[in-house]
Amino acid sequence: MQPPERDVAMPGPGSARELAGKRAIVTGSTSGIGLGIATAFAKAGMHVMLNGFGKAEEIEAIRAGLAKSYGVTVLYSAADMSKPAEISAMVLAAEQAFGGVDVLVNNAGIQHVEAVETFPPEKWDAILAINLSSAFHATRHVVPMMKARKWGRIINVASAHGLVASPFKSAYVAAKHGVLGFTKTIALETAEHGITVNAICPGYVLTPLVQKQIPETAKARGITEEQVIKDVLLHAQPTRQFVTTEQLGAVATFLCGEGAASITGIALPVEGGWTAQ
Repeated sequence: MQPPERDVAMPGPGSARELAGKRAIVTGSTSGIGLGIATAFAKAGMHVMLNGFGKAEEIEAIRAGLAKSYGVTVLYSAADMSKPAEISAMVLAAEQAFGGVDVLVNNAGIQHVEAVETFPPEKWDAILAINLSSAFHATRHVVPMMKARKWGRIINVASAHGLVASPFKSAYVAAKHGVLGFTKTIALETAEHGITVNAICPGYVLTPLVQKQIPETAKARGITEEQVIKDVLLHAQPTRQFVTTEQLGAVATFLCGEGAASITGIALPVEGGWTAQ
């Protein structure tokens, strides 16, 4: 299915009409941060391939809603980000449907909170596969397309935990630090080809991923869930507020625009001052 030949773009941060018709893949985008970014892209007139898990009817409602609201083509891939062959198939499907991929957002991620001595090895392997290796597998497929067109944007959703550590999150922190190293390397490899590669480092966003780790953190630290929110999560952020998915969507849209054409290889904190401390 080819995207409609339309120049549709709602006003968005840094987007104007410059992003209308661009084609994006956003992994892990059926909820949370990924959905916030996909929504911002659709609002800017970009065609989007969603990816992630969830109930089929709920995902279809999201897909159809974005397409109808913003007049763009919205596709969905159920690719498992821990499986390289499925990642390859997802990128190929987007290329065939859209005629190419201009923007890749590597956002898919999972979390597990536990002390290292009891941390399940299978959880370590899964977190490294989905939070880090999936970015490699998707990126290696889109870079040739971007080089051929001399334009591309790759955005890796890292974390404040790519810059600083917290206890009981060994796999997640290791993976997110790896994402930042990967970002810098690919930025250097593609700098002369009209491609930018950047990482966004969000603080705590009240997504399903964070909601799930609240009871895990409470158990690991021996405190209540209310204390986790007040004394662990929001305590880390001087604003004492959760980052929103809308804010992250706006940042991602800006990084795709012409105003960010000379920004590449950075780790951009969006974390309410967390890493300023």
